[in-house]
Amino acid sequence: MTLHLTRRRLIALASLGAPLALQRAHAHHGWSSFDQDRPIYLEGRVVESRWRNPHAELVVETPATPALPADLRQRTLPAQSAGIDGAALLAKAALPTRTDRRWELELAPLTRMRAWQVEEIRHGAQVAAVGFTFQGEKGEAVMRVEYLFVAGKTYGLRSSPA
Repeated sequence: MTLHLTRRRLIALASLGAPLALQRAHAHHGWSSFDQDRPIYLEGRVVESRWRNPHAELVVETPATPALPADLRQRTLPAQSAGIDGAALLAKAALPTRTDRRWELELAPLTRMRAWQVEEIRHGAQVAAVGFTFQGEKGEAVMRVEYLFVAGKTYGLRSSPA
């Protein structure tokens, strides 16, 4: 009888832990789920910073009335080892259609962030980014960042600096 109760308890504990494991697995997204035909622009204040692998992440709070900066298309972009048409991305960038005020920004792995010499971005910092969200902007308010603008510098996060 004791063995039977122990098994029951193990099964109960495992069933309680399963949703947490699934939530964590869902929180990390593969790159193929992002709509790479529609770059979006976001800017805001960092309210949470997770500087860890598999990639650094920021949670930003965007302004109540977002706007594309007038100089976005003219910004100088750094060269990357991967062939990226950054000028075309900036020219196509639009504001997201969804109205979420908080967005999770998925940056690059820490090794690449170090290659770009990006200092850890902390709570309260102002950042802007061009990147991609999910097809049809469905699901979570998440952006995979292609270009990060912080403290007057621009970083290309798809690959290492060229």
